Amino acid sequence: MSYAIGAALQAAVYARLQDDPGVTGLVGSAVYDAAPAGTVSGTYVSLGPEDARDASDMTGDGAVHDFTVSVVSDVAGFQLAKQVGEAISDTLLASPLTLARGRLVGLWFLKAKARRVDKGAARRLDLTFRARVEA
Repeated sequence: MSYAIGAALQAAVYARLQDDPGVTGLVGSAVYDAAPAGTVSGTYVSLGPEDARDASDMTGDGAVHDFTVSVVSDVAGFQLAKQVGEAISDTLLASPLTLARGRLVGLWFLKAKARRVDKGAARRLDLTFRARVEA
């Protein structure tokens, strides 16, 4: 197994989200590698947890990464959070990501979970994607 491509995958996802007009048209520059500290108003996107496992084979090292991209919003209702989630999904799945190290074999949407957080004051949408990478 190799986790050698984990950072390159994260950087590519982050760059794609920051550069996508569909995402930035909804959240501006509020795309973060980590959730901002303290109370944040408005709507933002944050890279979240990741699970990786070995996917090496006879041809070389590889891994499967299940990673989460979150949308957090204090706007009433889930409509805006879901629109941002749609833009995230569209841009990540539209064309292959270019990695600084290794190669993306495939990227798929796995699931989404929408819920109220902060005692109902905010909405959170967690989108989980699966990436298969190889060295």
